[in-house]
Amino acid sequence: MATIKCPKCAGPVPFDTGVKFVKCPYCSSQVYVDRTGAGFYYALPFMMEEAQAVGVFRRWAAGSTKAKDLDKLAQLAGVKRQYFPVYMFKRDVNGVEQVKIETAGSTTLPGLHSLKVPAGDLKIFDATFDTKGAELIKPDIEMTAYLNQLPGKPKEQALVYFPIWKLDYVFNQKKYEAIVDASSGEVFSSEFPTRGSSAYIAVAILGFFAIVGEGLLATTSLLAAVGAIAVTVVALFALSLFVARRM
Repeated sequence: MATIKCPKCAGPVPFDTGVKFVKCPYCSSQVYVDRTGAGFYYALPFMMEEAQAVGVFRRWAAGSTKAKDLDKLAQLAGVKRQYFPVYMFKRDVNGVEQVKIETAGSTTLPGLHSLKVPAGDLKIFDATFDTKGAELIKPDIEMTAYLNQLPGKPKEQALVYFPIWKLDYVFNQKKYEAIVDASSGEVFSSEFPTRGSSAYIAVAILGFFAIVGEGLLATTSLLAAVGAIAVTVVALFALSLFVARRM
């Protein structure tokens, strides 16, 4: 549990997250917990274990934009439990509280710049906090780098250690990386194997020219054009299904 110094007797006063006033255990004074200028340290607990994180990754890899069978063929090369540092800024903007999250550690993953911190789950990060063996990534970006860009007046600013699972995997002999948010289950990745689009484009072009040809045919024989369109629809459906299964 974090502590602040009592302004009356200078004794250490322990306090928990969310409290604004706390009673000094030594002189019984009511102490206001001022978060506007001080930097507090919080952490979020892991809400999923390794097996669950891998399952989340597999479901993400099965998405329609991912390479075919990525969920089955991706070979995991490493899974790490980590705490990633972010800064949480609470600001008073025209009487409305706004919370902004900025990374405190260098990263190329765009999703980590928009993490959502559930306030109710925040725990004081101190010597008693159990990281459960997670690697603690050290901040390498100063909090002051963001202060001049923030709107409104400060209400609280803190360093929050965010729980993530880092998964390294190999697909078609190329290495990739994915991050699973161990709080919400969201997956972040700056690069991943995508499903090829050339075959779908070819089917679309073929369908376009077929429809144009049938339109011209309709000017001379409507019945023949209707029959040709029916054949084209069936053929395009079958071809699209074939491409979807093969690509």
